[in-house]
Amino acid sequence: MTDRIYGELFALCDASIFATVTGDGPPLLLLHGFPETHLMWRDIAPLMASKFTVVCADLRGYGASSCPSAVADPFAYSKRAMAKDMIELMAKIGFAGFKVCGHDRGGRVAYRMALDYPGQIEKLAVLDIVPTYDAWDRADDRFALAFWPWSLLAQSAPFPEQLISVAPEAVIDNALEGWGSTVTAFPPQIKRAYVHALSDPDHIHAICEEYRAAATIDREHDAEDRTASRGVHCPVLALWSVNGPLEKWYASDGGPLALWRQWSDRVEGHAMPGGHFFPEEYPEDTAEALARFFEGFGAVA
Repeated sequence: MTDRIYGELFALCDASIFATVTGDGPPLLLLHGFPETHLMWRDIAPLMASKFTVVCADLRGYGASSCPSAVADPFAYSKRAMAKDMIELMAKIGFAGFKVCGHDRGGRVAYRMALDYPGQIEKLAVLDIVPTYDAWDRADDRFALAFWPWSLLAQSAPFPEQLISVAPEAVIDNALEGWGSTVTAFPPQIKRAYVHALSDPDHIHAICEEYRAAATIDREHDAEDRTASRGVHCPVLALWSVNGPLEKWYASDGGPLALWRQWSDRVEGHAMPGGHFFPEEYPEDTAEALARFFEGFGAVA
């Protein structure tokens, strides 16, 4: 594959997914979280492109990707459906097997891919999350107050959609400034892009549907996997924010690594500087940690 960068809307079976492609080498898929888009990887993708063909995708319902109807398909925003999008996307670009890294919501899509398509995911990195099943199983007042999108956006339509549509900038401000990150990590043009992406009624509804799925069908899918002792077979890297709550919230369980090791016996990881959005705050540190894991040795050149 030649060195290039381009953005394209890829028509798939059930959705149209926007993605950029850059670099040369083994394929690496990068998935964003809420309330971001593929732009969260703007500083990391160029650093990784010397070693990998880097694909940065907008999840269905986010950014420039389409918003399939949840009326037509009540499971449209399950992580299983979103994982299928990404498998199809990578196949369309030309890759049957690949490495994947996901932050926040993208991390949930990424580990669902590893569970549902074990033969195609070579390595998995999850950034600042624990599995959905474990997060809900241990949810308490701290969780409800700190991670308000989990409970607020999962409320029945159209209540959360109405709230977001009135004040999308307030939602972005609260998330970007209130989850342990520094506001200087988000240039004005990036913040404007995130606000714009959260201002379209169809995308607002889609994002709420994704959170509703996380509170229902995604939990069920995780529970089914746990009951059946299905796990992640590829190597896993778990990174989390040193300023965030994951380490202290789950200290009695042994921390995030202990939770991930209930799903895989091939897990490594550590805390990263910064808050929840550490990939945007500390892109060089994040790229170095990812390159070391995905290459198996060394750091970003």
